[in-house]
Amino acid sequence: MSYIDTIKEKAKADKKTIILPETNDKRTLIAAAHILHEGIADLIMIGNEEKIMDGARWLEVDLEGATIVDPETCPKFQEYAGLLYDLRKSKGMTPEKAVETLKKDPLTFGVIMVKANDADGMVAGACHATADTLRPALQILKTAPGVKLVSGFFILDVPDCQYGENGTFLFADCGLNQDPTAEELAAIAETSAKSFMSLVGAKPIIAMLSHSTKGSAKHALVDKVVEATRIAKEQYPNLCLDGELQADAAIVPHVAKSKAPGSEVAGKANVLVFPNLDCGNISYKLVQRLGKAEAYGPMLQGIAKPVNDLSRGCSWEDIVGVVALTAVQAQLV
Repeated sequence: MSYIDTIKEKAKADKKTIILPETNDKRTLIAAAHILHEGIADLIMIGNEEKIMDGARWLEVDLEGATIVDPETCPKFQEYAGLLYDLRKSKGMTPEKAVETLKKDPLTFGVIMVKANDADGMVAGACHATADTLRPALQILKTAPGVKLVSGFFILDVPDCQYGENGTFLFADCGLNQDPTAEELAAIAETSAKSFMSLVGAKPIIAMLSHSTKGSAKHALVDKVVEATRIAKEQYPNLCLDGELQADAAIVPHVAKSKAPGSEVAGKANVLVFPNLDCGNISYKLVQRLGKAEAYGPMLQGIAKPVNDLSRGCSWEDIVGVVALTAVQAQLV
């Protein structure tokens, strides 16, 4: 059974309600039909019911079982508008602006439904930038207790791969924090370990990546990763974590023996923490396209309730996978 099939089975075992707000996107409609058919999650789709069903008929997909919520006719609209106003009035929100925002922005409407406990999570980003998905989630749901930093990660499932956890890896941060400090990299490592444990079910073995291994290069960029490793080991002593490591030293055993002898992580890593967003984003896309990996994300970690992003280049299959992962995250909230 593939990694994502295992996640789907977990999602089915305790079905959650997930919101899909981008109902003008054909990939979303196709994905929704498959999610409903497979029984992965209950779905709330935001938009005009006639337009959504017209789109489904044109695509020849069945959305029977989906709940469609139109902000223009939603009986709880005023309740949602009042909640948004209460949450954001200290930031200049007015009752009138709350109404206007919820009518114009389906992503904010979806997040408010999650906040009101009318859904367990939301997946968006097929036709919106990450900032558009993240902004209402942070403003309305806020960070989970004890979390220092919200970050983004991908689960990559690489076919016929002997490395990682049977070819499965977590890459972080690949979608959110552009140039994290050493303290922030340490926090990303800690939340990534929790995400890997909950979504993969195996021990996280964390490599703090660099272009240097154990002092092989000298540069401020290397110093940042060295310091991040020190902070992480001090603040989270239970983590299996090491750095600074080059990518080959992190995952390839025979390279690890020569470059980082004695490291408990080198050659075994399944969680890769990248020094900045350039490295993480470029790396996941190369592994996805050249290594033919299944890439799910960017998932968001550290928000009080699960709201997850999609790449605008995603397929409908990617949406199905992220919904399944979001449903499993929701089981743990």
